[in-house]
Amino acid sequence: MMGKENFVHKGTPFAVNVHSEESLNYAENEFPVLDDDIFNVTYPKSGTNWMIEILNLIKYKGDTTMSNRVPIYERSPWYETIFGKEQVKALNHPRIISSHLPYHMFAKSFSKSKAKIIYTMRNPKDVFVSNYHFAHALQIFKEPKSLQEHMDNFLQGNSLYGSWFDHVKGWMQMKEDRRFFYITYEELQQDLRGCVLRICKFLGQELEDEAIDSVVKNSSFKVMKDNKMANWTTIPSDVLDHSKGSFMRKGVCGDWKNYFTVAQNEIFDDVYQEQMKDLNTKLFWDEN
Repeated sequence: MMGKENFVHKGTPFAVNVHSEESLNYAENEFPVLDDDIFNVTYPKSGTNWMIEILNLIKYKGDTTMSNRVPIYERSPWYETIFGKEQVKALNHPRIISSHLPYHMFAKSFSKSKAKIIYTMRNPKDVFVSNYHFAHALQIFKEPKSLQEHMDNFLQGNSLYGSWFDHVKGWMQMKEDRRFFYITYEELQQDLRGCVLRICKFLGQELEDEAIDSVVKNSSFKVMKDNKMANWTTIPSDVLDHSKGSFMRKGVCGDWKNYFTVAQNEIFDDVYQEQMKDLNTKLFWDEN
């Protein structure tokens, strides 16, 4: 999950040509958060694009025009990237803005705003497997030599955007803040409609049943995988090598079981228990 060319900013690795010291400093210290902004925050491969689609469909009350016309990465750009500053300026309000930033690097102006954050988490074992496949296709990544090497890097936090464990622990410091809503990929899989209703409530959006039906239908994995504006096939092959894998691969929970050995699973569990022991929040996969 390390990039071919990286630089370290505040202890966290970022990819050259995607981020810069300037773009990250702007994101943290100068970005003007507006009161009606909605931030879609995730650690990579945790359901970022799924949540973009859900939030955009809620924004347009189930109308699919934008979802079928504008690429997903333009509808909800990552504001910390080199291109993010200009892309965010082009958004219609309320702006739906994506970010993979760790908590300690997030926009300082958020603290004095009424903006909202939706933080989506996913079982780190599935995050890891999804990242492993993605690293073969996305050209900014250094292609992993083996699953084991990739796992060692993941567990040590040697990944773009840093450690999954630190990312989750950092953001969950906000769990009591009314502007912050957290949800898991697994909950979205289990009861998408129920999750959409909860998200609408958090955003103060009242949608008719027909609009909710449209949000649920059009944010399903199948519809998104077939939608050129959602499945990233519009990205040039020098950025994403489509012959080595698709951006939307399986969209399932528990795929890690097809890849981990018993020993790898035990090592992963040991690191997880040690890293997360002080979180004081039971996460979906801890209970299931």
